[in-house]
Amino acid sequence: MSTAPTINHPAYYADYQNLRQQLSGSSPSWLNDLRAAAWERFDASGFPTARRGNEPWKYTNVRPIAQGRFDSPASGKDPEALLLAEGNSVPSTGFEPEWLTLIFVDGKPVVTPETRPGIVGTLAPALTEGGDGPTGTRENLGHHATIAEDAFVALNTAFLNDGACVSLPDDYDEEVFLNLVYVQDSPDSVNYPRTLIVAGRNTRLTVFESYISVNSDNAPQYFTNAVTEVAVGEGARVTHYRLLNESRNAYHVGSTRVTQARDSSYEAGSFAMGCSLGRHDLSVLLDGTGANCSLNGLYLTDNTEHMDNLVSIDHAHPHGTSRLYYKGILDGRSRAVFGGTVLVREDAQKTDAQQTDKNLILSDRAEVDSKPSLLIYADDVKCGHGATAGHIDDDTLFYMQSRGIDPQTASQILIHAFASEIIETVSSEPVRDYLDRLFLETVSGKTISGLGGRPVSPQRQGGA
Repeated sequence: MSTAPTINHPAYYADYQNLRQQLSGSSPSWLNDLRAAAWERFDASGFPTARRGNEPWKYTNVRPIAQGRFDSPASGKDPEALLLAEGNSVPSTGFEPEWLTLIFVDGKPVVTPETRPGIVGTLAPALTEGGDGPTGTRENLGHHATIAEDAFVALNTAFLNDGACVSLPDDYDEEVFLNLVYVQDSPDSVNYPRTLIVAGRNTRLTVFESYISVNSDNAPQYFTNAVTEVAVGEGARVTHYRLLNESRNAYHVGSTRVTQARDSSYEAGSFAMGCSLGRHDLSVLLDGTGANCSLNGLYLTDNTEHMDNLVSIDHAHPHGTSRLYYKGILDGRSRAVFGGTVLVREDAQKTDAQQTDKNLILSDRAEVDSKPSLLIYADDVKCGHGATAGHIDDDTLFYMQSRGIDPQTASQILIHAFASEIIETVSSEPVRDYLDRLFLETVSGKTISGLGGRPVSPQRQGGA
């Protein structure tokens, strides 16, 4: 007598079964098998709520997500009407005329005339046999972000249905610019954005990937579980900016997995603000000689917000270069977490790797946990790491005020100067200007006060 399998997450399972029925007959067998394996992995492991012995989630409590009830977004909405609604904050166009734009609202694509079939488009056509979407889908989807590594990746993959797909064939001679926007608007819902980027040999690509909500200050509670996979071909150059600017009541867990081939370049900028709980897990594998990556990040927290950045760089081949530089600005009773790991494998000689995390504390109630680390198994390398956390001392503020600058203006100048070092790393001028305006608006009105001249927190420095 057979026994029915135990279902540990019945609410998600009901949505999963509904999706299977909807896609019955339209998905290829390999995709159905991938979804089924992903669901089994998630249902068996569950959300990573354990704090002890669970180093990647040691400082971030995901019980609010695990205990919440988040359903699939309500159907029947007109996503294009939402974009045209007065007062929304959705950037519906690119930054320059040559930018392509692709927007998803509650998981549904709003295909704009600027998308380019076969190069930039949605995943759905490529997920059906005989589809005319971008190529390279089966070879890459689920191969960089694997279901075995993380429960959130597994859950996203179990609901894999649509998303953004960029595929540049080898030696494609035109640089491609894409503005990719994921919008969530339904209350008490869960969304599973999926992005696949395949940059062929000697190609050039710039992507601005943003996660936002309409009227974010007043948006209801919801959960975003996003996965992005990036394959950078030999000699290719990918510039990838990511903006997290969702509702103050939102939960967001994002996973980005990057694989680089020989002599490739990957430049990333991660910018985050808002969110009740935000997490970005970025992992880069330098899987070819001479590959290099530059990962920069800036995060702002306020009130009781929690922001977690987990960044891993794996040097698997010789002559690789990596730069990791993150900065955080914390206010209110917020908390930030930074975990940075650089692995240099035994054969990865001549590696040059540096990582730094700096945090500016604006409130005596804010807290940051910063843990940079190096794992080095090669002997001919140049590597270093460091982390600092503290506040701007009273002498600096006094000096500015003695020049006739009021305390609030002086505070904003110093905060903006701290953030600008990361914003200035953005190579695209229109993107840089947009981010600068956004962060200026966010820090407007903040004042460095309440610290009573206390000394800066102890610093942790290290190198090898």
